Amino acid sequence: MMKYWEIFLAFFIPGIVGYGGGPASIPLVENEVVRRYGWMSVNEFSEMLALANSLPGPIATKMAGYIGYVEGGIPGAIIGVFATVAPSLILMIVLLSVLYKFKDSPRVKKMTMLIRPTIAILLGIMAYRFFATSYEGAGMWQTAFLVAASYVFMQRMKVHPAFVIVGSLIYGAVFLS
Repeated sequence: MMKYWEIFLAFFIPGIVGYGGGPASIPLVENEVVRRYGWMSVNEFSEMLALANSLPGPIATKMAGYIGYVEGGIPGAIIGVFATVAPSLILMIVLLSVLYKFKDSPRVKKMTMLIRPTIAILLGIMAYRFFATSYEGAGMWQTAFLVAASYVFMQRMKVHPAFVIVGSLIYGAVFLS
């Protein structure tokens, strides 16, 4: 029973403080899953995140469903997904009229502008950690090749990121296994 409570907290807390949706809550979920509860290593989390990014749908619920399932079976998956959507659901039900009333407020717009750089910094830190883990696990040349190839495919050739992720997964399975 305690494991289900931990699964709930691991996804409910990032859901509350992860202003900006799924991508903004990824570093918070990583902190809970990797550092607080120790359910995964940084490398396992980054691999799970890459796989979750290659699938359609919201990233936070995919992560919650997978991690919840691994840690608590089907009830764990249900609890994880519910905990991920519960903060938004509660806020939507309780505060919808208030948010609608103040949506054009200069204070609300200013708050949003001030929060965006914080989210960008959190995502940058997470990307650095993943890069460092990749560098340690795969080596400098493999990491440099994947970074350069990803840049060329996504920025120069305008290939959809999902295809780049699938290609990277195939590359890793063939050359890094």
